[in-house]
Amino acid sequence: MATPSDVVRAREERIEELHRCRPGRTALVVIDMQRGFLDRGAALEVPEGRRIVPNLQRLISLCRGKGVPVVFTQFVYSPAIPCLRGDPFGIEHLPIEAGVPPGFGRPSSNCLIGAGAPEGPDSADIVPELAPALGELVIAGHTYDKFYGTSLDLALRTRDVRWLILGGVTTDICVNSTLMAAANRDYRVTVLTDGVATLWPEIQEACFRIWQRKFARLRTTAEMVAELETF
Repeated sequence: MATPSDVVRAREERIEELHRCRPGRTALVVIDMQRGFLDRGAALEVPEGRRIVPNLQRLISLCRGKGVPVVFTQFVYSPAIPCLRGDPFGIEHLPIEAGVPPGFGRPSSNCLIGAGAPEGPDSADIVPELAPALGELVIAGHTYDKFYGTSLDLALRTRDVRWLILGGVTTDICVNSTLMAAANRDYRVTVLTDGVATLWPEIQEACFRIWQRKFARLRTTAEMVAELETF
């Protein structure tokens, strides 16, 4: 009779079989690596996000060399789409109010687009270190889930992509929402454990445990580099 350890091991082997990336059908999705989240002094600064930049640079460079599509996403906010991602869950995304200093917990125009869009810290621009190359797809989304209301699913399926590698910020919000959306669309998802970041280590670890149980495969950047090198 199989022991619980045998069952877990067999499941892990099956996950590896189904989720190991396939040449010609894999894409790297870099989620919300924006100045509004990574720049020092941004209202929604995620300091740990700067730590993962070298890992993402390494994988992006390899993917480009191997012909693996690289897709970037951006979280954006506009008063023309006054969704809950601004009020009440992202007050910092609301336009700066006259006479009120910006900052965490206050309207700061963080990742705002259109009239009044900021430059520098709080900008929706992707950080220069990870700038998309000419022709690479950039998906701008008004929600945490970058499949919702965007062309991401169409863009992937028209290239016959079914295997995804995910990295970016924040682990528990935009990465989590996009990962769940991808898994529910039957993409085979691998998450870079050293290529995602959030403000709270314990929440990051909780996300890993939940994802590994039912939604995704977890790998380090080095492990993914070794896998992609076989393409």
